[in-house]
Amino acid sequence: MSDSELPISFYLDISLSDDKLSAYLQLTNCDQSFQISREALEEFLKSHHIVFGIDEEKLTAIAENPAAFFNSRTLIAQGHPPIDGQDGHIHMLYNLDDKLKKPAELDDGKVDYKEVTSIHNVRKGQLIAQKVPAIPGTPGRAVTGETLFAKDGKEAKFKIGKNVVVDPEQTAMYAAIDGMVTKTDRDKINVFPIFEVNGDVDYNIGNIDFVGAVVIRGSVLPGFRIKAAGDIRITGSVDGADLEAEGSIEITAGILGHYKSVIRAGNRVKSSFIQDATVEAGEEILVSQSIMHSQIRAGKRVVCKGTKGLIVGGMIQAGEWVAARTIGNSMSTTTVIEVGVLPELRNELQQLRAHLRTMSENMEKTEKALTLLDQLAAAGQLGPDKVSMRIKLNHNKKQTAEEMAAAKNRIFEIEKSLEDSEKAKVEVISTIYSGAKIVIGRYTKFVKDTSHRVKFQLLDGDIAMLPIV
Repeated sequence: MSDSELPISFYLDISLSDDKLSAYLQLTNCDQSFQISREALEEFLKSHHIVFGIDEEKLTAIAENPAAFFNSRTLIAQGHPPIDGQDGHIHMLYNLDDKLKKPAELDDGKVDYKEVTSIHNVRKGQLIAQKVPAIPGTPGRAVTGETLFAKDGKEAKFKIGKNVVVDPEQTAMYAAIDGMVTKTDRDKINVFPIFEVNGDVDYNIGNIDFVGAVVIRGSVLPGFRIKAAGDIRITGSVDGADLEAEGSIEITAGILGHYKSVIRAGNRVKSSFIQDATVEAGEEILVSQSIMHSQIRAGKRVVCKGTKGLIVGGMIQAGEWVAARTIGNSMSTTTVIEVGVLPELRNELQQLRAHLRTMSENMEKTEKALTLLDQLAAAGQLGPDKVSMRIKLNHNKKQTAEEMAAAKNRIFEIEKSLEDSEKAKVEVISTIYSGAKIVIGRYTKFVKDTSHRVKFQLLDGDIAMLPIV
């Protein structure tokens, strides 16, 4: 420093930023003869409590050439700012905030406008959401050496709705039942066992595939499909649409199939009418008004005994029992009623018999070809290509014979079950018209005359028509 006896503070000035993260040194009242040592500079900073983040190179430069820093404000120390933490959040495995309904894009780039509703299906015990923990803040340090405290992130909390559970550590949320994940008021997360549509299933709703029950407060329009692991209930009609439920299906208005609709239920199908449709149920099909020109299959019962109670046209198959008010019509429309065996077994029997006929025809052709080849071999005229053909035909003959034997055994098993149809019956509580065909087990009866209040059942090895008392 110069020989002046003035205090160093006359020549040097320190200023701090409001956040104490920056300290500035300013040289004032100095002339070209002013000199100062590095030690004096360090002591001056220390006297002003500047102890952290000091720029050592700047101190050296100032001590070597103070004039270069005259009339300037020099950053001499820099602290570390605090870093606030990050809030935790709930990571959903499903996008529940996407309100836009977009048609599904197919592999070839086309879009399916019937696939617009995205149902977030979950099974019981399936992970729905995870909590991402908050990140704590990182403290900083002022140039004065003070600790500058940071804000810690806030922990997120699950907003628990219905049918969900959280693990003891409060880190994961799971479905308590099968159903669909959805948010309700205040962003509560729920799993609901029922998917409801307040209106028709059309292009605004699209096809539905749900792991629970489905309720449609309207109709299902042509070409759409509903699949449910639970029940399906429709307050309107089904018009040329397909339904599949592992539980039961109930249709208030009825089914108009246009020979396209396929309705399948694991338990029961209940409808006011069925027309031009295929309907299958594991247990029973209950119709209050009419079944017209449809393919009906039920594991146990088909009942159509309402005020109209009409079955006309098509085929009705039931494992145990068919009951109707009226079967057929005055025009003698062919109406087939089959009972006494599970419909799938009877259909399998028909397929097996057709397949056996085809195999027998192929076997006959193979044997004729082999006979010709044997004759050529006996005459020594069997070339290499014919030898190869002969080997292949013998192999096919053996394989076909094995398949025919298996088919005959299965046919025998099914026919045996057809004989056990003593409890099977068809009840007509009003009228059955000519043109109807009754099949019970392996026996068939064609109705030639219109009859009233009768039932059909096996008696003494034949189908008997008995009066209903």
